[in-house]
Amino acid sequence: MRSDTGKISNNRLISDCFSITFAVICFLMFFQTAIFAQELTAAAESTADTVNNEETDPNGNGLEVLCLPGAYLIEPDFCNPLGPSEYLTDYVENGGVYPEPPFTGKKIDPELTDVPYLYARINADNGDTIYLYNSPEDAANSTNPIGNIPPGAIRYVSYTDTVDIGSGHYVRSKGRDSWLRASPAAVTTSTLGRTFTKTPEYDFGWIVEGCNPYLEADYNKGMSSVYYNREDVVNCYETIETRDTTWFRIGENQWVDRIHFRAAHINTTPPSQITNGRWIEVDLLEQVVMVYENYELVYAAMVATGMKPFYTQPGIFQIYKKVESENMTGAFESDQSDYYWLEDVPFTMYFDQLRAFHGAYWRAWYGYEQSHGCVNMSNGDAHWLYNWANLGDWVYVHDPSGKTPTDPELYQEGGA
Repeated sequence: MRSDTGKISNNRLISDCFSITFAVICFLMFFQTAIFAQELTAAAESTADTVNNEETDPNGNGLEVLCLPGAYLIEPDFCNPLGPSEYLTDYVENGGVYPEPPFTGKKIDPELTDVPYLYARINADNGDTIYLYNSPEDAANSTNPIGNIPPGAIRYVSYTDTVDIGSGHYVRSKGRDSWLRASPAAVTTSTLGRTFTKTPEYDFGWIVEGCNPYLEADYNKGMSSVYYNREDVVNCYETIETRDTTWFRIGENQWVDRIHFRAAHINTTPPSQITNGRWIEVDLLEQVVMVYENYELVYAAMVATGMKPFYTQPGIFQIYKKVESENMTGAFESDQSDYYWLEDVPFTMYFDQLRAFHGAYWRAWYGYEQSHGCVNMSNGDAHWLYNWANLGDWVYVHDPSGKTPTDPELYQEGGA
C-alpha cells in the first residue's frame, strides 16, 4: 500500500518538469522572433538605401511613388506628380479643364414635336402658278379652277384629305378648302433644344457640320481621331479669335472653327431695361436662342434667323401676340421671286411687327440665317418656347459681331 505522501511528491515532480519545459520553449520562440525581426529591419533599411541611391526624385523632394493621373495645382507631399500628372497639371494651369464634366442639358419631351396638322409640299417650278379646284378629278384634269396660289420659292399647304390619281398626289387644302396637286411631306421630329435645372458652369454649343476637331486652334496642326456628328451638343471651354476664324475648344486637344460650331455664350445679366429676371435672348451671330428665368438659364436651342437683307432686327422687344397656328404668305423682292405660302405655321409668337418665333416644318437645317426675319425653330423647340412664354415677356435680340444693321429705318415688317 502506497503512502499519500509519495503520490503528492510524484505529482509535484511532474508539474515542475512541465513548467521548466514550457519556459524553455517560450524562450526559444522569443529568441527566434527577435532574430527574424532584426533581419526584416536590416532588409528594409537595405531596400531604402537602394531606392535613395538609385531612384532619386528629380524634383528633389525625396518621394518615390508616382501620383495617380490627375491635375495637381498644389504640390502633393505623398507622391510624385510626374508623367501623366505633369502633363495634366500643365494643361489645367494653361486653361484646360480636367476632368471634363459631362454636358448637363436634357433633351425636351419628344411629344412636343407632335402637331395636329398634315403638310404637303407643292412640287412645281418656282415660277408656276398653282390652281385650286373643287374636286381631285378637276385637279387631275386641270378643269374648272376656283382659285390659285401665286408663284413662289416655298409653298406648303396643310391638308385634311389625299387622293392619288394616276401618278399624281392630290390633297385637300385645309386653309383654302380646295384640291390641288401636292406631295405629302415628312416633317422632321428632331429637336435641338436643351433644358437645364441650373445654369451650366461652361458655355456649350452645337456641331453644325460633322467633323474631326483640330488638335490646336490652327488649321496646320493636324486633326483628332474623334468624330462629332451634326447636332451633337458639347461643352465649350474656351473661345478665341484668330485672323482666319473663331475657334472653340470643346475638349482636350479638340478645337472646332465657326464653320462647324454654334456656341451658346451664357450671360445671366440682361440689359438694364429687363428687371424681372425673365427674358429670351436671340444671338444672331451664333444662331442660338437662350431662355432665362430668375436669372438662370433654363433652355437653349439652335435656330435660323433672318438672312441678308431680311435681317432679324436687333433690339429689345416684348411678345405681344401668341397664336397656336398661323397662315403666312408674303414676298419682299421686287420681282416676288421670294414669295412664300405656308399654312398652319405652329406655335407662333410675335415680338417685333411681323417677326415671330415659330415652328418651321419646312426646314431640316438650323444654325444658318435663312428666314425673312422670323426666328425659325423646329416644331418641338417652338412648342417648348410657346408653353414657357407669356405675353409681355422680354425678347433681347443682338449680334455680338456688330454686322447686323441696327437702324430701324432699314427694316420692313418682316416675315417667315
